[in-house]
Amino acid sequence: MKTITSLAAAVAAAVLLAGCATPALRGSGDLGVVIERASGSVQVVDNSQRRSLAHISGLGDLSHASLVYSRDARYVYVFGRDGGLSKIDILSGKLVARVMQAGNSIGGAISTDGRIVAAQNYTPGGVKLFDADSLALLADIPALDEHGQPSKVVGLADLPGNRFAFSLFEAGEIWLLDAANPRAPLVTKYKNVGRQPYDGLASSDGRYYIAGLYGEDGLALLDNWHPQAGVRRILPGYGQGQDKQPVYKMPHLRGWSLAGDYAFLPAVGHNSVLVADSRSWQQVAQVPVYGQPVFVMAEPSGRRVWVNFAFPHNDTVQVIDVPSMQVIKTLQPGRAILHMEFTARGDAVWLSSRDDDKLVVIDTQSFATVGELPATSPSGIFFSWRAARMGM
Repeated sequence: MKTITSLAAAVAAAVLLAGCATPALRGSGDLGVVIERASGSVQVVDNSQRRSLAHISGLGDLSHASLVYSRDARYVYVFGRDGGLSKIDILSGKLVARVMQAGNSIGGAISTDGRIVAAQNYTPGGVKLFDADSLALLADIPALDEHGQPSKVVGLADLPGNRFAFSLFEAGEIWLLDAANPRAPLVTKYKNVGRQPYDGLASSDGRYYIAGLYGEDGLALLDNWHPQAGVRRILPGYGQGQDKQPVYKMPHLRGWSLAGDYAFLPAVGHNSVLVADSRSWQQVAQVPVYGQPVFVMAEPSGRRVWVNFAFPHNDTVQVIDVPSMQVIKTLQPGRAILHMEFTARGDAVWLSSRDDDKLVVIDTQSFATVGELPATSPSGIFFSWRAARMGM
């Protein structure tokens, strides 16, 4: 009897130890991925505990990298500047798959059903569609103008119904891609939308696709509720203007914000943020700020908008109060603040300080710094709430 009892105790102890050794189950809702541009790596972070969970390296040139989340927020698809497309499991902290799909790529998107990953390419110009599970190539859509000349693709954004919109820089066109059949996608082309569209974004409801124009003042807008109406020009005074300054870094349109009834836009070549009525798309205000804006990002509540700046003012962040249209706070959280990302409900904002090799966490109510994490030349910060949002 004593032997049996001892054996049972040993088995129970072994089971207990095995249970302790098993990694704890967790969700992905408060996770995020930070691009470490200089080392070709990413860092997985927990934005509840404000800690680092994993580093994944071997991702190539991430000097202008972005990513999108899978529908279940377990995987991210990283688009590298060298044309690499990498799939990462953020729960295990491992690289799952990687393909070299172009010579120069600057971003991508994922379809509304989560089955198609789309990459936008500079070299060769065009869009490629991939199976989200295997990264198998589904379709290759070259970006050629009416004369057969290639064009860089910018501003790729996902739209409802497994559609994508993107702009052609040299051609001055916007294309609407229907990927209901991803192996034989349909393309609608809108020509002569303006000179040199350099980026684009989709509104969070997918209704509007807006392309910024570098070659002339104004923006190009496609209303996806009425695509047959074509592309129209809005904010004709927006852009570089006659008294433009040297542009040290182009604004990122994915950093434009809709807050309340207004759209907040970084003015190209000016130290100001433009405010437009999001229904009429007429300019209603211009907010002076410290430098040339790069990202103009609204808190999830929409009450305040945070702005970072191009060199030489990239150590500064300002906060605009939406009702008063006034700057209410100026912060200097670190050198070369390249990106900002809010937690899902906006209790904190994370900032990447490239030249200080750190991430800075700021409480959005008190504006106090509540945490810092080391990171190697960090740039883009992408939290997993993006998995459930269009146009991200």
